[in-house]
Amino acid sequence: MNLKLNSPIVFFDLETTGTNINSDRIVEICYLKVWPNGNEDAHTMRINPEMHIPEEASNVHGIYDDDVKDCPKFKEVAKNIAKDFEGCDIAGFNSNRFDVPLLAEEFLRAGIDIDLERHRFIDVQVIYHKLEQRTLSAAYKFYCGKNLEDAHSALADTRATYEVLKAQLDKYPDVLQNDMKWLSEYSSFTRNVDFAGRMIYDENGAEVFNFGKYKGQKVTDVLAKDPGYYSWILNSDFTLNTKAALTRIRVREMTQK
Repeated sequence: MNLKLNSPIVFFDLETTGTNINSDRIVEICYLKVWPNGNEDAHTMRINPEMHIPEEASNVHGIYDDDVKDCPKFKEVAKNIAKDFEGCDIAGFNSNRFDVPLLAEEFLRAGIDIDLERHRFIDVQVIYHKLEQRTLSAAYKFYCGKNLEDAHSALADTRATYEVLKAQLDKYPDVLQNDMKWLSEYSSFTRNVDFAGRMIYDENGAEVFNFGKYKGQKVTDVLAKDPGYYSWILNSDFTLNTKAALTRIRVREMTQK
């Protein structure tokens, strides 16, 4: 089933130096931009992460330090990538929990002003896990009837994710709606305030902490009773996006007084 698109959608996948969205870096990015008229535009580029790629990461994606030593740094290509993503819905496989937060961190480090929070996110893995509970390779075999060659290659994973979403729409016409807004909501486990999910919206739309000793408590209440918690987060190993989101809440409360 072809996607019903009101705006372009970008399917993307990252290969990285590791799985820590606070500190790890992109070594390869692939994105497939699909336009409402069905046209497709694919881009794959390797990135110099400006750090050593650990052997355990290289063993997964096959990219080593020598492979990227002469490649551009993310800050050198970030503006063009942001331009391609601007105004698009964004989709991936496990993207809401990993690829989107890590990409947001890279944009912030590069000084690129792109408001990813204005985009709709569709996580094909979440749809898959809600309905079948498998991996991307298994999903590709299950929905598309094909083996996923070159798994953990950004290009192969990106195109497989696109094909799986279309096949999911074909397989579950009574469950899934071919509408990007609906799919975005369906493929979200929580309504995150920040991409890492350290803060989420409760049923009343209030921001609450989603971790630690104040989990489940309103952010504004915690900042009022424990002002030092804000400084602790800013000086600890949280993502730049989390710190920025918390700062926006703090500034909003200060200006409303």
